[in-house]
Amino acid sequence: MSEKTFQAFYVEEQESGAFTSGVKKVPFSFLPDHEVLIEVHFSCLNYKDALSASGNKGVTRSYPHIPGIDAAGVVVEDVSGKFDEGDSVLVTGRDLGSNTSGGYGRFIRVPNDWVVPMPDGLDAKQAMTYGTAGFTAMYGVKRLQRELIEAGNGKVLVTGATGGVGSMAVFFLSQLGYKVIAATGKMEKKSFLETLGAAEVIHRDKVTDVKESPILSRQWQGAIETVGGEMLDAVIRQAGHDGAVACCGNILGHELHTNVYPFILRGVSLLGIDSAICKTLLRLEIWDTISEMPHQKLPESYSHVVGLNELSGEIEKILNGEQSGRVVVSHQK
Repeated sequence: MSEKTFQAFYVEEQESGAFTSGVKKVPFSFLPDHEVLIEVHFSCLNYKDALSASGNKGVTRSYPHIPGIDAAGVVVEDVSGKFDEGDSVLVTGRDLGSNTSGGYGRFIRVPNDWVVPMPDGLDAKQAMTYGTAGFTAMYGVKRLQRELIEAGNGKVLVTGATGGVGSMAVFFLSQLGYKVIAATGKMEKKSFLETLGAAEVIHRDKVTDVKESPILSRQWQGAIETVGGEMLDAVIRQAGHDGAVACCGNILGHELHTNVYPFILRGVSLLGIDSAICKTLLRLEIWDTISEMPHQKLPESYSHVVGLNELSGEIEKILNGEQSGRVVVSHQK
């Protein structure tokens, strides 16, 4: 009798060193030996998923592999007894889709402490419209709030504003009453960002094309900075007194060359966001806050749904910087 299989977007490394990917049937024995078996209904596409699907060994150490750092669905079995069969749940971050088979498979098997009950007010598709991008953005909002960067205290900058994290940050901040400056290299997306709630849309060069002075005139009180490198340095140097910058990206580089003056003369705080490894209580709080957002205010065009067989084209788009908004991956399409 043949072994039971499930459908997945499967990435393999060839003897030549090249990587190939496609939809195929995978045996259940491919899944790791963890407590909770989940049938995945929806996942989504993140830049990290695209790297994993392309054979990036910095994200995924060994292949074959099933990417997908996000998953939402229902519990099939939990040998630990923490969850019941049929419970609606979601999993984001941790090691899912990096070195543990991820949400681009119809089934995942994960440790029970990775699993979050689906919050009231969210269904699986909505949860994956947000996914790790939304989770990271809301984590950044909460880090700013912890530093008393509140609506009404000044402008908040969001860089990489058309990307997944950036666009979600624009939406969340605007819905919470903040005046948002959205910085982007895609000024043709200005109306898209205004629809999400941006009060002002500027070209990213306006942030970085500044004097090399150790400290610059104040332009924003807080920032969610998603691209790193010279952008992060410029954002820090233009933050206001007692300002804060939450950072989570490195597309422009992983090194930060800056100086101490914004920190010791203005009391600026630099805040890291690690959404993959986030304490459980904070993880639950973040998802509860996301569930309270007015989902109906997201433009209908903000996300679109694809099936596994359409993923390759979407992965190419995100790697080439051609994507805005969110791609939701359906196992039912």
